[in-house]
Amino acid sequence: MKFRSIVSMLLPGVMALAVSAQDVVQVKGSDTLVNLVQRLAEVYMEKNPGAAIAVTGGGSGVGIAALCANKIAIADASRAMKEKEYIAAKENGVVPVEISIAIDGLCFITSEAVNLKSLTKGQIGAIYRGEIKNWKEVGGPDMPVSLYGRQPSSGTYAFVQEEVMGNKNYTPKMKQMNGNAQIIEAVKAEKGGIGYVGVGYALENGKVAGGIKVLEVAKDAKSAPVSPLEPANVKSGKYPIARPLFQYINGKPKGAVLDFVKFELSPEGQKIVEEQGFYSIIGSNVKSGL
Repeated sequence: MKFRSIVSMLLPGVMALAVSAQDVVQVKGSDTLVNLVQRLAEVYMEKNPGAAIAVTGGGSGVGIAALCANKIAIADASRAMKEKEYIAAKENGVVPVEISIAIDGLCFITSEAVNLKSLTKGQIGAIYRGEIKNWKEVGGPDMPVSLYGRQPSSGTYAFVQEEVMGNKNYTPKMKQMNGNAQIIEAVKAEKGGIGYVGVGYALENGKVAGGIKVLEVAKDAKSAPVSPLEPANVKSGKYPIARPLFQYINGKPKGAVLDFVKFELSPEGQKIVEEQGFYSIIGSNVKSGL
């Protein structure tokens, strides 16, 4: 979705009120979440003339740091906060409260030239650690693996490192990209390319984006591979690389922040979650935390 500035997103009548900076709910963080939360904010403001919500990306770490410094109202994050971040928040009098607003089946994508349908979670970890360098080592074509991922400030970077790579280092040969869209374009253009993106970015109009393949993933060599494109697989936790997508706020939500979060978690808000390609927490094992 095309990004919009806060001015362009406000209705003309609201603009005439000259909303002051302190009245704007500032949301910042995860690039996985940015398009979704911008759409949620847009619909919410259309329904609530006078509301003002500004949504920007930058990465989960950037958003969490801004919340810990008490500079924003809501931090979007595609990973859970770390202990050191809670400590930093406490030092500034900030009490982070975690809220889950959606579920993501993190997709590992390859170019169409990589003739593979599935990998195990362990094989993916070995690829990103640099231990597997050619696709023929995992049953694919005789072609060098070309790796794409995110920067260290990204929650997805940290999630993959922790959940897929066994907390070991990425190979220095991995090319670090600024966001999901860049990874998709890079993988399309590289015959041996592999990357990871949120499920909402792997799809276009409900179908896998042209030029890429979405791998099925098996928990281990004894397990059957599972697709992240089936909602039931992700919402039940059957897909082994599923994750909640979070927002963090300072203390118990109230006022405009509470009202917006309630909208995000409402049936209408969760319908927007699914329209944007992610999965609703309704009917899942994930609790909102509100």
